[in-house]
Amino acid sequence: MAAKTANLYARIEPDVKEQAERILAALGIPASNAINMFYKQIILNRGLPFDVKIPTAKPVDIASIRAEDLDAELEKGYADMAAGRTKPAAQVFADIRKDHNV
Repeated sequence: MAAKTANLYARIEPDVKEQAERILAALGIPASNAINMFYKQIILNRGLPFDVKIPTAKPVDIASIRAEDLDAELEKGYADMAAGRTKPAAQVFADIRKDHNV
């Protein structure tokens, strides 16, 4: 194993650092090990180990939906179910994976 002699200095938002380190601590992983793992994944993937792109659609914030609109959407879903316009869950998840390249 190569000796760990290189240093990395990075500026990061304090809140992001605190949240990430709290999660890493719960996992028992020191931040330096997590950064080393991230760099190794960059090498293995010959790039970032995740997609970096702008989402095609903004997720809906359920808190911003009016009660009337939520009720209308639920009624549409109920009507689809009553009319037999449904898909098995396995098919829905397969479609989601296909649509989002997961």
